[in-house]
Amino acid sequence: MRIPWLRGLIVKGALPAFVLIFSAYGAGTIQEVQERQEDPDETAQRIPNRLIHESSPYLRQHAYNPVDWYPWGEEAFEKAAREEKPVFLSVGYSTCHWCHVMRRQSFSDVEIAAFLNRHFVAVKVDREERPDVDKVYMTFLQSATGSGGWPMSIFLTPQGRPFFGGTYYPPEDRPGMPAFSRVLERVREEWAENRQTIVRSAQRISESLRRATRLEADSEWALQADMLEQAFRHYRSSFDEEHGGFGGAPKFPRPSDFAFLMRYHLRRPQSKALSMVSRTLAAMAQGGVQDHLGGGFHRYSTDARWFLPHFEKMLYDQAQLARYYLDASQAGGQPHLAGTARRILDYVLRQMSSPEGGFYSAEDADSPLPGNPEQEAEGAFYMWTLEEVEEVLGADEAELFARAYGLERQGNVKADPHGEFGSKNVLYRAVDSKQLARSSALAPSQVEERLAESRRKLLQRRGQRPRPHRDEKILTSWNGLMISALARAHQVLGEERYLQAARRAADLIDAKLCDPSSGRLKRRYLDGDADIEGMLEDYVFLVQGLLDLYEAELDGERLLRALQLTEVQIERFYDARQGGFFNAADHDSRLLFRVKEEYDGALPSPNSTAVSNLLRLYQMTGRKDLEEKALETVRTFHSMLTRAPQAMPRMLASIDFHLSPVRQVVIAGKRDDPLVRSMLRLVHKDFHPNQIVFLADGGQAHTAFSKTQEGLQGKKPLDGRATAYVCRDYLCKRPVSDLEQLEKLLEEGFPSGQEPEPPQSQGEVGSSTEGSAP
Repeated sequence: MRIPWLRGLIVKGALPAFVLIFSAYGAGTIQEVQERQEDPDETAQRIPNRLIHESSPYLRQHAYNPVDWYPWGEEAFEKAAREEKPVFLSVGYSTCHWCHVMRRQSFSDVEIAAFLNRHFVAVKVDREERPDVDKVYMTFLQSATGSGGWPMSIFLTPQGRPFFGGTYYPPEDRPGMPAFSRVLERVREEWAENRQTIVRSAQRISESLRRATRLEADSEWALQADMLEQAFRHYRSSFDEEHGGFGGAPKFPRPSDFAFLMRYHLRRPQSKALSMVSRTLAAMAQGGVQDHLGGGFHRYSTDARWFLPHFEKMLYDQAQLARYYLDASQAGGQPHLAGTARRILDYVLRQMSSPEGGFYSAEDADSPLPGNPEQEAEGAFYMWTLEEVEEVLGADEAELFARAYGLERQGNVKADPHGEFGSKNVLYRAVDSKQLARSSALAPSQVEERLAESRRKLLQRRGQRPRPHRDEKILTSWNGLMISALARAHQVLGEERYLQAARRAADLIDAKLCDPSSGRLKRRYLDGDADIEGMLEDYVFLVQGLLDLYEAELDGERLLRALQLTEVQIERFYDARQGGFFNAADHDSRLLFRVKEEYDGALPSPNSTAVSNLLRLYQMTGRKDLEEKALETVRTFHSMLTRAPQAMPRMLASIDFHLSPVRQVVIAGKRDDPLVRSMLRLVHKDFHPNQIVFLADGGQAHTAFSKTQEGLQGKKPLDGRATAYVCRDYLCKRPVSDLEQLEKLLEEGFPSGQEPEPPQSQGEVGSSTEGSAP
């Protein structure tokens, strides 16, 4: 969405060209940032503002600013209206590097804070707690400037309507960036002299944004396999053959790309879609974007070769990447990719797990400098000088490690325009074990053993450094993604500890974040307190996790819970008039409008995930209303899907599920029967995303779903033994109770007369509300 008259001057003559967004990389050096961290005035006063009473870790980080911050809510806007002041809205999150920089610089400056307090009402929002607020104002910022980022700095009327914005503002003028004080002064002047003009313009802006974000379903539409082909052509043309990934620097992993491409591989095995995924995942695992000592992945790479990361670690990245490393390992027969997934999950279980069973949100990019805890720098926890490595490992062991991981005496970050890193090194896999073995008279296995021991020693030494800040809020949505990853890990790797961790997280959410009377979810749990009404993403990501957990352990209670949450989700977020789901319910009157998220970014669109969940539940329950809502949601986004299908790869994966034959595997027996467990392991042995697994045990879920899904009726153990039924459209092959026979049935496809026709590449293969793919 682009609104040309928002670009540049928001009000004619009101604001200079510095309204446009400024690049964070022009923000000055780390040394400059550190020099301002110890503001003597702030340190001297240490008087908390009202954010000291908030639960959000991000808001608490600003509790000792001299800025008179308000949390988002009626109090702030009522004050702005009463005193006829504009609102300054600052949005960020607790592990955001440039949010820290602006906090240490501009928000800690006593003179800047005094001016801000005198002429504005300052509001602070944690985007991770309130993605609905963030989405509204990020839509404005991107429309006005063509870009966006955090910290997000927006000026609003007392009615909450935006009229001016940017991201990071330094405390003094920099090339291409005005000082925050100068921005505040110009906005104050224009508010005093041209207030009515600004108010009218802000109202027009808000109405324009509301209209532009209102999605209306196509009256005539058809699901076409051709949109899958069109999307793949985009990926093929943008694939980086040398380094993996798509496009150039910076490179953000977008796991939804992998979801689509791996399904497309099954549709077109000669397309090289799987090799794109495998090449990208392998390059990421070799690059500095992976933490080679502690496991897990940093947020993104600042370069094209996955070498120099932005060092924060987000739970949602770990969850999604672990899953797709497991999928790619199965699909391509590459066990080393499963090893990367195991390292991700082990990092999460070790470092991101709460004692109660949930998972923390993130670890910071910044951390205190060793020996100087009052100063922080990005990557300080993760980077090494060669001298430090030699001190820990000794000269001989360090020499092998340095060759393997690309360490240099002068540091290995060559593109370092601000001199941030000096002689420090990012660990990345520069030389593989076979190459090292050829030049060291060691076998590759011996090289790996020595490197593993070196990593263990360095990890132990790194553990003595000051750790980065960890955001310990537990978000329902991100925990749902982690439950999915752990359930999938149990399916692929067979390790019970992953299943136990998924169960504990699901149980915690059920106990602490769900209202037992209404079935509604809360979004955030921290320090024993659950708060904030659940958003669409909380419901759909948790439902996905519960469906995956059900297929990993066959506990019918998980399935019933997933269906119950889906029904609450439909009640609260579904647009019965136009189809699709709003991101937020309508409980917050301060929101200018509600959005139906379409783009699959770092997180998949909640609407894309909703479609996937609804189609899976339709297969299990036979309930046509669930399928109809899934297809109506696709219809809502049909214009985007035909115009730029690559913007919604997760939705394309759901469409592929609908257009392709689905295999149902019904296992009749008791879930604790060893034969049932063995059958389940066989079912999950291969990559088969178009598959539904169901336990026919006579329990509550089986009884309830059999009323609407005729295909579940009559499925029972034969001759007193657990029995497996392999079906398509619930037309089943011969039931078997023997594992070897089951394995053959899973491998051989469908009998003659039941094998589906190849998917069409052109033409209509579905409709808005009727039928499944033929």
